[in-house]
Amino acid sequence: MTDYRQGYEFYRQISDQHGLEPINFHYYILSLSQQQLDAYNEQAKMIGGPIEYEVS
Repeated sequence: MTDYRQGYEFYRQISDQHGLEPINFHYYILSLSQQQLDAYNEQAKMIGGPIEYEVS
């Protein structure tokens, strides 16, 4: 998946199917590695996306 929002939506669907409460997108992003976030940021830059994330 090139967009972590798509991955997050998939995660939410699976959580719902199993009766689990999903974490919000902010915490979902925080659980990703710097390498995953760098790949997301690179893709966002190529398609003109304004959002950039990094592990803090």
